[in-house]
Amino acid sequence: MKQIFKMTAFAIGFVCVSFIAPSNAAKTDTYNQLNLFATVFENIRRDYVKEVDDEELIEAAINGMLTSLDPHSTYLNSKRFENMNVQMDGEFGGLGIEVTMDKGVILVVTPMDDTPASRAGIKAGDYITKINGEQINGLTLNEAVEKMRGKVGTDIDVTIVRKGEKDLIELTLKRAIIEVQSVRHHIEDEIGYIRISSFTKKTTSGLHDAIKEIKDELGDNLQGIVLDLRNNPGGILDQAVDVSDTFLERGEIVSTRPRNDEKIIRYNAKSGDSIDHKALVVLINGGSASASEIVAGALQDHARAVIVGTQSFGKGSVQTVMPLQTNGAMSMTTAYYFTPSGNSIQGKGITPDVVVEQLRLDKPDEPRDQRTEASLRGSLANPNADKEDNPDDEQAVTADDDEKAATDEAADNEANKDKKVTQKLTTAQDDYQLNFALNLIRGMSIARNN
Repeated sequence: MKQIFKMTAFAIGFVCVSFIAPSNAAKTDTYNQLNLFATVFENIRRDYVKEVDDEELIEAAINGMLTSLDPHSTYLNSKRFENMNVQMDGEFGGLGIEVTMDKGVILVVTPMDDTPASRAGIKAGDYITKINGEQINGLTLNEAVEKMRGKVGTDIDVTIVRKGEKDLIELTLKRAIIEVQSVRHHIEDEIGYIRISSFTKKTTSGLHDAIKEIKDELGDNLQGIVLDLRNNPGGILDQAVDVSDTFLERGEIVSTRPRNDEKIIRYNAKSGDSIDHKALVVLINGGSASASEIVAGALQDHARAVIVGTQSFGKGSVQTVMPLQTNGAMSMTTAYYFTPSGNSIQGKGITPDVVVEQLRLDKPDEPRDQRTEASLRGSLANPNADKEDNPDDEQAVTADDDEKAATDEAADNEANKDKKVTQKLTTAQDDYQLNFALNLIRGMSIARNN
């Protein structure tokens, strides 16, 4: 093990030295720091109160290196790397929540549709402080996620702190296989409603299938599309590009910019608008992050869609997953992404064209502070901050979105027509933001016809 560690330390030293000025003083300083690391490692192995596994120590050191950079850089051991790949395929085991670490506890970015978490009432902005009675404080994000995963069908107890609630919320959830149907759709009168809950490998194909079914049913009567990206935590960059391209004829969709300007990558749209330039409204909120912000930003900058809702989360960084020889991987922030107009939304988010809070007629929610990328400890600064005045864009929003709209399907035959109408009216009335978007498309369609 000592020999392996020495070789690892030498390799790390070689990489570090290759990226710094080739001065003897700098080299000496780097090697001194690596020697310090080796000394601490040996002291722990020799004198710690109980025996510690060498592999666990090294993993913890690597993870500490990465997590000190920003909230989204992390080390994935072989099991976590495998779980990540399964999740990107669109099916995995767990509770169905997208989470991040904030101030030592788990912050819920968003619950996924039709999962144990969403059915139990977990909301974006909730803090999970205990898992099965054990405090989260002191655990890494990966360790906490591992504790939430387990055998399908087994129970897990979580303790939640929710802003505006005096008492702790104790919930018992049953773990399940999370099959992510990332695209769902139905029809509201002569308007297509499409919800994208996350960006997996199947998202673009699901979107194209949804558009085809909507067009086949409505034909020339189609007035427009509502694209719902609320509480969408993001996912695969290429899928966000392809979704944007579905509605754009030409132009840049997004660019990714690392610290080396020579390696900027620009993604451009290909000719062809799948809904033939019909009206398009995109819904976003504080749970819309990363890939969903790429789509909203591209469609907004090209004036292809009206963005409705509340300020998005503001995650404008790109993570690259680099497989390692241990069968694990490191996920490291390697670039910022910029919208077509050259804006970075890092720490700022997408500002809707029309700000519409989510309201309930029966019991209006009091506005509450929405956790954003900028509020995360160690989050990266916006790279445009030096070029423009950067007022505080944070605003109080509510992320209590009614997800039932995303589960309604168009009736299979005329016999279900009455049931379909009842579901449609209930959906629109219960979801103020969606109702606003539908009315906006109706108005845009009338104006276009005139």
